[in-house]
Amino acid sequence: MSYQITLIPGDGIGPEVSQATARVLDAAGVAIAWEVHEAGAHVVETRGTVLPEEVLESIRRNKIALKGPIATPIGRGFRSVNVTLRQALDLYSNVRPVRSLPGVEPRFEGTDVVIVRENTEDLYSGLELMILPGVAQSLKIVTDKGCTRICEYAFDYAERMGRKRVTCVHKANIMKLSDGLMLEVFRRVALRHPRIEPAESIVDACAMQMVRNANKLDVVVTGNLYGDILSDLGAGLVGGLGIVPGANIGTSAAVFEAVHGSAPDIAGKGIANPTALIQSAVMMLHHMGLRSKAEQIETALIDVYRRGVVRTADLGGSASTNEFADAVCDLLG
Repeated sequence: MSYQITLIPGDGIGPEVSQATARVLDAAGVAIAWEVHEAGAHVVETRGTVLPEEVLESIRRNKIALKGPIATPIGRGFRSVNVTLRQALDLYSNVRPVRSLPGVEPRFEGTDVVIVRENTEDLYSGLELMILPGVAQSLKIVTDKGCTRICEYAFDYAERMGRKRVTCVHKANIMKLSDGLMLEVFRRVALRHPRIEPAESIVDACAMQMVRNANKLDVVVTGNLYGDILSDLGAGLVGGLGIVPGANIGTSAAVFEAVHGSAPDIAGKGIANPTALIQSAVMMLHHMGLRSKAEQIETALIDVYRRGVVRTADLGGSASTNEFADAVCDLLG
């Protein structure tokens, strides 16, 4: 069976890591007909926008997209492609697995936690105003609908992926109405998922817990701002943004992405590490129900790291992007 998937190579190193990831999927025997569309800073001169409408149309049609890193021109009035994708496609759930890879010298061995972040509300709603000269106000928007669907997603994810606990991270001791609503909804949703243990953590205590024993949290469900901060904290525990995957998932579409930058300083040199996008493709396969293929690629990737022979420059090695992909493909063959 062949799958039609939108591919957005992106800016900078994006095309290189996208090509490497596509080769790995092919080596695993996943038949994909890629529908390639360009978006990002490099299309502004020819298209006048960072996100042409046909990109959104393609994702709506195919339901699934794989996206390389995308840059947004600074100071030119363009909205972030990532934010626009989330809002236009209502990709309300941002999912960031954080797991140690063997031999990468992370802060802690064996880290394995998943951050599920609400993606459309909270302080990122963009509702700001100057209420008086020298006095700015940002509005934090939290709705019952938004809280319900992100909590349901977190519990469903935990059940699907064999997790044991979902921890709601909040600041309801201070923001009693907004974060209080999130906590109230979490408790309500938890009753519908008796197989999963519910837990609660105030966000500052959670940050401390992540650098002491992140695995105790298991699956974290939280709001937009807290999730953004905790996701990057988690990445720092296991080696950085260059190796962690990410996904933005909604009811009718899902975009799987590398969450690191476009690294223009090394673009075209063939030395970028494709691990993050490969791991995002593994998430994509799980989402598509291709669990055995996902596990096959994941096992090969981990084995490459465990052997420690083929490493890209960011991790102290000398392998090129293609040489790293070759090593993963060889184990799949």
